[in-house]
Amino acid sequence: MKLLLAEDEKELSNALLAVLKHNNYLVDVVYNGADALDFAMVNDYDGIILDIMMPKKNGLEVLKELRNNNKTVPVLLLTAKSEVEDRIIGLDLGADDYLTKPFAMGELLARIRAMTRRREYSSNNLSFHDLTLDRKTFELYTKKGSLRLGNKEFQMMELLMERPKVLVSTESFMERVWGYDTETEINVVWVYISYLRRKLETIQSNVQIKAVRGLGYLLEIKND
Repeated sequence: MKLLLAEDEKELSNALLAVLKHNNYLVDVVYNGADALDFAMVNDYDGIILDIMMPKKNGLEVLKELRNNNKTVPVLLLTAKSEVEDRIIGLDLGADDYLTKPFAMGELLARIRAMTRRREYSSNNLSFHDLTLDRKTFELYTKKGSLRLGNKEFQMMELLMERPKVLVSTESFMERVWGYDTETEINVVWVYISYLRRKLETIQSNVQIKAVRGLGYLLEIKND
């Protein structure tokens, strides 16, 4: 299950990220409202944890724009005790729940479980040509074979399959999979692309990962 965490307090954000990952959530982290909106508009999240008080755009502005664009992803607002009016506005704008700071991590996890259970999923799968990716099981399969991807392999393949035939930059992979503040060398993307190419061959898919020198990668159909 994938979440977007939008929280500008770095210490709190790091603590939340550690807890969520420990509980087997995939998490994208942003530190301002503008990035939160950008990520939420182009990615399919199971839930968003959205702080109200953020730079560039506040959480209420982000929420309003999401709902105006028919994004129905569940949203949990993080608020300060003094923000009673903001909590009311947030619920009226379409927030699913709110949590007042400071809060217990156990309560946060319970509220995330509750709000994501309420969501009606149209599909847990992504498909392109003969290839399907199951978001719940991390399984990648064709009619000729199947295998389970590792965590980072899954996130990279998901990013490619969300918009087939659209170029994904190396920087986008780094930000999405390894995070903004990573010290990991950028050539790790090429390493994981190599892993994924071998796995596509193993399951005899007619889909391949094409490299565009200096720009990034995209999915294409062999001999298309």
